[in-house]
Amino acid sequence: MNPDDLDDVRPATDAEAADVVAMHAANLLAWDEAAEDYERRLAGSISLLSSGGHSLLPIETALLGNLHGCARAVHLQCAGGEDTLSLWRIGAAAVVGVDFSPRMLSLAERLTAAVGAPATWVQADVRDLPASMDGTAALVFSGRGSVMWVQDLDGWAAGIARLLAPGGRFVLFDGHPAEWLFDGDGDGGWLLTDYDYFGGPEASRGWAPAYIERLSVPDGQQHWKFAHAWTLGEVVTALAQADLRLVRVAEYPVDWWGGHRDVEPAERGRLPLSFSIEAVRR
Repeated sequence: MNPDDLDDVRPATDAEAADVVAMHAANLLAWDEAAEDYERRLAGSISLLSSGGHSLLPIETALLGNLHGCARAVHLQCAGGEDTLSLWRIGAAAVVGVDFSPRMLSLAERLTAAVGAPATWVQADVRDLPASMDGTAALVFSGRGSVMWVQDLDGWAAGIARLLAPGGRFVLFDGHPAEWLFDGDGDGGWLLTDYDYFGGPEASRGWAPAYIERLSVPDGQQHWKFAHAWTLGEVVTALAQADLRLVRVAEYPVDWWGGHRDVEPAERGRLPLSFSIEAVRR
């Protein structure tokens, strides 16, 4: 989500940044509102999955590999469940989606009923996952646009390690935090923005249309939300300090959400716009 596309955006205050619980509570309300956009896409999701298709990107399927033989895959911050059920479509025997938004999970349940998938949905914050899930996942997956909404990276990483069975895999694919340092210059190239790579959490209201389509609630009346474009070093360090062994970190010139359509393809190929991390539980 490009901060330049939003009218209401500001750095989080010191008091806000110190209260992780309150920031996550605000994000829950904002994502409940954003579920309206996912509800508009439900028919398309049903059609895609019913036909045997999936919504994962080629990079994601390459990272995940052959999931036949994967007894249980857990998808964190699953939203409306389309990507979660896509893990089933590419081979996982059973899938579990975790999200804190009840409206998103209600949508995921409707999608599950429509396609007959072996899926379970858990309402929980990624910082406070149920102990009953400990050690149950052969795979934990975190996909596009997820990490920036987490305000406690160490708690997030510790939860991933708890979820995984011994030898289980963690796969992350997400937008690169360096992406926000650049924007299109209007002539197909790049220019440097005033974004602070080390700026910490940012508060915003409303959504960039390329990310979430306009909602029935006007932007100025929507709930404030808090995003944190963690540096690549912070993400890697949090996972390394959990009970995980990093296998591979990769970067790609792929802008997965189409936020820089005005930049020429050759120019887009010069910058890291997304990254992946693969790890296993020790």
